[in-house]
Amino acid sequence: MKRAILIAVSLLLAVTLGAAGLVGYRTFLRPPDNSPAEACAKGPGARPRVVAAGASMTQGALGADWVGALRAALPAYEFVNAGVNGDTAADLARRVGTDIVACRPAAVTLLVGTNDVRNAVPVEQYRDTLGEIVTRVRTATGARVALMSLPPLGEDQDTEINRRLTRYNTAVKEVAERTGADYLPLHERLTDLLRQDGGSPTAYDFGFPLAFWVAAQHHLLGRDWDDIARAGGRRILVDHVHLTDTGGAVVTDLTTRWLPGAVPLSALG
Repeated sequence: MKRAILIAVSLLLAVTLGAAGLVGYRTFLRPPDNSPAEACAKGPGARPRVVAAGASMTQGALGADWVGALRAALPAYEFVNAGVNGDTAADLARRVGTDIVACRPAAVTLLVGTNDVRNAVPVEQYRDTLGEIVTRVRTATGARVALMSLPPLGEDQDTEINRRLTRYNTAVKEVAERTGADYLPLHERLTDLLRQDGGSPTAYDFGFPLAFWVAAQHHLLGRDWDDIARAGGRRILVDHVHLTDTGGAVVTDLTTRWLPGAVPLSALG
């Protein structure tokens, strides 16, 4: 009997550890589809290349994979996913050469800064770093660049962290105006959605246990991000930080409207 119990416990432990490892790999370790390391080593392709650069919201393993949605919506372009979990603007600046410039893109989207807000990076430092990224990309590649404003942190706008985030979004707009980059109003579109929904929005309460729990529901149980968020009383943020499918669709829509005008296929012959 003791041996049977020990075997059962061991099997349960092995299954639990295996499931946890699978979730951890798919969420935090697995590289995105068509990463810079994969795409840029091939050299220029037949289609105009678009690099989506940013952090975990761009990588799309925890929350909506809007880069993947763009591949389906705009197959005439090649989309490179240069999102890296946990990146700040300074982290992205250190890999501009390998992950953006080396890809020889025709266009680049930048969605980075959420971790700067969360880590309380001085807004002046964030603004300067973001400006350096845009200037370097444009100088080295001539690509059209679109800067996206940062989504809310938690869905309650009347919180200290979202009041602080407003200053970072002001910096995003300032950098776009100063550098000649295009500005995509992601934050504005998302907050419009929240106002339309009404109700009692949830305040920011992000933590690793919640992130892992929502990831497990998606990667192990196959639940979609909207359903997971809705169960927690949220609409656009699956874990108070990362985008639901509804939130990701806003990014896809903004980019789909911007890209054909920024890089017309007819002009490329």
